[in-house]
Order: sequence, then C-alpha cells, then structure tokens
Amino acid sequence: MSDNNIEQLAINTIRTLSIDAVQAAKSGHPGTPMALAPLVYTIWNRVLRFDPQDPIWPNRDRFILSNGHASMLLWSILHLTGVQAVNADYEKVGKPAVTLDDIRRFRQLGSKAPGHPEYHWVSGVETTTGPLGQGVATSVGMAIAQKWLANRYNQPGFDVFDYDIFAVCGDGCMMEGVASEAASLAGHLGLDNLCWIYDNNHITIEGNTSITFTEDIATRFQGYGWNVLRVGDANDVDLIEHSLEVFRQTKGRPTFIILDSHIGYGSPHKQDTPEAHGEPLGDEEVRLTKRSYGWPEDAQFLVPAGVREHFADGIGKRGAEAREQWTELLAAYRAKFPDLATEIGQMQRRELPAGWDRNFPVFPADAKGVAGRDASGKVLNVLAQNIPWFLGGSADLGPSNKTTLKYEGAGDFQPDNYGGKNLHYGIREHAMVAAVNGLSLSKLRAFGATFFIFSDYAKPAIRLSALMEIPTILIFTHDAMGDGEDGPTHQPVEQLLSLRAVPGLVTLRPGDANEVVEAYRYVMQLRHQPAALVLSRQPLPTLDRSKFAPASGVARGAYVLAGATGENPELIFIATGSEVSLAVEAHEKLVAEGIRSRVVSMPSWDIFEHQTQEYRDRVLPPSVTARVAVEQASTFGWERYVGTKGRVIGMKTFGASAPLKELQKKFGFEPERLVAVAKELLGK
Repeated sequence: MSDNNIEQLAINTIRTLSIDAVQAAKSGHPGTPMALAPLVYTIWNRVLRFDPQDPIWPNRDRFILSNGHASMLLWSILHLTGVQAVNADYEKVGKPAVTLDDIRRFRQLGSKAPGHPEYHWVSGVETTTGPLGQGVATSVGMAIAQKWLANRYNQPGFDVFDYDIFAVCGDGCMMEGVASEAASLAGHLGLDNLCWIYDNNHITIEGNTSITFTEDIATRFQGYGWNVLRVGDANDVDLIEHSLEVFRQTKGRPTFIILDSHIGYGSPHKQDTPEAHGEPLGDEEVRLTKRSYGWPEDAQFLVPAGVREHFADGIGKRGAEAREQWTELLAAYRAKFPDLATEIGQMQRRELPAGWDRNFPVFPADAKGVAGRDASGKVLNVLAQNIPWFLGGSADLGPSNKTTLKYEGAGDFQPDNYGGKNLHYGIREHAMVAAVNGLSLSKLRAFGATFFIFSDYAKPAIRLSALMEIPTILIFTHDAMGDGEDGPTHQPVEQLLSLRAVPGLVTLRPGDANEVVEAYRYVMQLRHQPAALVLSRQPLPTLDRSKFAPASGVARGAYVLAGATGENPELIFIATGSEVSLAVEAHEKLVAEGIRSRVVSMPSWDIFEHQTQEYRDRVLPPSVTARVAVEQASTFGWERYVGTKGRVIGMKTFGASAPLKELQKKFGFEPERLVAVAKELLGK
C-alpha cells in the first residue's frame, strides 16, 4: 500500500471510529472529528515528539484539544497510537490508556472515553477541556512553564526542556473571553513554543457564524503579536505539516494557524450544517458517509490491518527514539549537574526538597497584629527561596495582595527574562488561573492571586483545577468587609460559600498570622488537591499561643482554640478568619461572668470534614447544642455546625461603603453582639 493510501486509511479510521462511537452512544459530536482527522493525524504521526509508551516523559510535546466536545478525535488517536496508561503515582500500569472497548462504550460509565477529555481519568490527556476556551488558556501556562524550565535547567549542550505546545481550538474557544485574555498575554510574552490551530468551520449550534462572529480573526491575532498562518484545506496534510514546520522556525512570537475546514466532512446531507455538530448522524447517513470514504458501509469500529502498524512506524518509532535520546542526555546531565537533576526528579514526582519550610516566620503575640496578606507575603518569599520551582503572580494586584517576591534574584518573568519568578498576568483573572493550571500540569508549583471578589471571574478555571486534582495555589486577599469604603462591589459575601462548594478544593480562611503560616504548611504538602487561601486586608490580632492552642491545629481544619477542654462547655463559638479574634473577645467576657464557653477556630470546612468522627465530636461535642458561628460571609451552610438550636452571625445582604468599624457595628460583628446572642441561647 502506498504512503498516501495508508495515510488516508489512517485518517478515515479516526473519522469512522468517531462516527461509530457517537452513533452507539446516541450522543456526542461527530462533525469536528470528521473535519479535523487529517490535522490530528498530521500532528501526531508526523510532528509530535511524544512516546506512546511513556506519555508523561517530561520533554514530550503537549497536545491539547481545547474544543473538547470533539473528544473522539483524542480517544481515537490515543487508541491507534497505543498510548499506555499511567496511575496517579506516575507509574505505568501495563495496559492501554484507551481500548477499542472503551471507544465502543463512549460516554458510558467507567469508559476511558468520556464525553470530554479528563486529565485525571485518561493518560495522554494533558488537561481537562470542555468548557470552551479553557484548553487554549491553559496552554499558555504550559508554554510559560517550558520557558521557565528551559531557562533554569538547560545548560550548554544540554537542552533538557525544549518541547512545544499544540492546542486545537474552534469558534467557541475564540468567542470565549478567556481565550482573548490568554492570547493577549502569550503575545506579550513572545511564547514562540506555542501553536494554536483554529478550526475555522463557520458553524456553531445555532447556525452559521455569520449570525454572531464576523470579526477579522487574523488581524485580531496579529494585533496580539502572533504569527498568523492560513491553511485553506483541512485535508491537505502536507500543507498542514508545512505550517507546523513554519511554527517551529518562528522565533519571538506564538503561532496561530487558521485551518479552513468542513464540519461533518464526507456526510452527503450534514456537511457544513449545525446538525453535524452535536448529534449522531443517523444510521442511513452513517452508511452514506462511509460510502463517500470508500469504507465498508456496515462495518463498525473497524481498524483496518496496517493502521496500528503505520502509527507504530510513525509516532511510535519517532517518539521512542526521541525519549531514548533524552534519557541518555539526562543521564549525562545528572553526572555533570547532579543538583539540578535532583530538582528535576523531585519536581516531576511532585515532591518537596529537604528543608522546604525552613525559616518559616513565627509571629509573636501582638494585639495590633498582622494582616493576613502581609503574613502570606512573608511566607511566599520564604517558599520561593526554598523551593526552586515555586513561582507565581497576581492579576495586577501584587502590591495589594502582597504576593510580590522581593528577595534578590527573584526577577520578573518577561520576554527578556524567562527565569523570573514573579509572573505578571495583567487584569486577566480568568486567564491567570487557567495559566496556573497549565503551570501545575507542567509540575511547577505555582500560585495566582487577586482580590477575593474577583475569584468570580476565575471560577471556571478554579473548578477545573479541582476536577483535574492538581495542586494549584490560589491566594485571595481582601476577604470580607475589610475593603470598607470600596463598598459592596468589592466586599465578598457569597464567594466563600461558592469555593467551599467545589468538590476537592481545599479552602482555608486563617484567623491570624500564625494560622496563615500553618495554612501554607498544609497546602504545600498537597499533591492532588488545589487550595484557596482567603486572607484579610486589615491587621488581625496575633494570638498569644502560650495562652491559646497552637496554630498547628489548622492541619485538622478546626481545633479548640480557647476554653473548656477537660469538660464540655456550655456554649461554643465557631469562627473563621477575622472573626476568630472577635470570638475570643466574646469568650473572655463570658468566662469573666462564669460561663464555660469554647472557641473553635475553623479555617477549613473541607479539612475538618475529613477528620475522624471521634476528633470532630471532641471539637464539637454533640451534647453541646448552644453554638454560635460568626463569619463575615453568607450564613448559608453553617447549619451543619450550629444545628437547629444554634445561631449564625453573618451576612444576609450585601455590604456597604463605609469605614470598617462602622460596618462592623452595622452588621453586628462586635463582641457585645456575640455575648448577647450567646446569653440568649443559654437563657441567661
């Protein structure tokens, strides 16, 4: 069989597997795989430096399917190339990532061919995609990571990290704002290791893009500073390959390839229609489409003889050779640069170096106290010096978030300094968190920061970090009414509840400077969970730990900070963040009146819920029903801890523009209010 014939056979195998899988599932998106099969074939079998036998090889090229609804493209290519499965401990498990049976069971429970690409579920998926725009935005973080890794670890004659990032996207991705944010940032940073291929098929669910999307996208990306190329025929694999070669030769700017395609290619009645986008073709149309490909009309899930071998001779052979060469290079590198090689190994295994928490600050008791954001800034500067691959930045709020790394040599990540540890995201919260996801997926330990109120702008990317089970670090300052005069537009109310509701996201709201330190100590040891630290703008009293329980209790989510421990109290105050010191004040007033009260600091619901029942009952004895929770946030959800007989002092409205002390008085965040509520509960 000629090279052209076997290539076309391989391309049509991708198409028909996709068609059959969607038809069997009675749901899915066949049109884009039918259109882009030649593109994915070309990237994988002609261009990608990727070894199917070792899909987590550190210097592999990354492939991202940002238009994740076309997931059958990915499942088909992962199956045909024989990509092997890897477990959560980064160990190969001796079986394929995606079997033909998985494809037959597309979109079914337990199948490794789910409806959209899922990073934590299927090996060979570089990032979870589906919410449009997320994949391309995450790819920018991956590109930043490669530049940083190359700057730190590459040495003369040792290009340990020189991989590229390819992201396929569609009209939906281009319309989503996060893609624009990310593209602007990538252009500014001159990320010439990044290539987006845009599927220009002119079709969305509602019809032709002429009804909504008529901008000159080439000029738009030129304005971002990208190199813009165009391939006029999505079936021209030679021209596609040439455009990818031009990308690799282009220096100083990312590349955007506009690929003109026909959605549902080959379908006699549904090509170039919205019907090809998101529904099965139908039995008769499937037969007619297969006939147009020269395919057996009634064959289902057919992989013709020679197709798997063709991929083995292409990406299989090329990828194995590239990985073997890199492994030999790394061995020589380790002999010459053992310390740097050790760092690479630790980073890839998501381990921490010895002494990672040395020189953590310890804050003395101080009634005036320290703002949560200031304590955080001190910890960040220690971590960045102790952990070489720890870095991050803010969405233009570094001086306010106190996240700027100020030690000598920290530097700013810019086109002329890819070794800087201070990342500047501009006012692009959504793209920032997506980029942090990309950095984390590249095994760097990265943080992103902004005001807590603006976490709403980044929520889709926050959710994906939890879904992917990656240890991103999100730092949100100005956590409540400490914004004072800025008013309700900047005062979070429902945001804390919103983050607590995300499965797998560890949310912490520390109550003083030492709790901030302990929060970081806990978070840094996470390997498969993201964390959000919610920190105060204003100073909080630093509690006297010789009088109160040690802040190490943060690691249990909640702990008895003050009050009766040998016997059950009459009443329990439960508080987080800035309200912990308020609860302590109220507690001391009650104790002075002979009332046995207890203060429980509860920086993290999530961590507390993972403790044993015995521990939770010790902290919150079931027999003590007089409970008062206090938090400058929505009261929703606190019922689980105060029960039907307790009370919650929190926010049931938005805030207001006024000095902080006036706001505290207006909304009842004063010790006298807590005391009055406590006595009411006790009937005193």
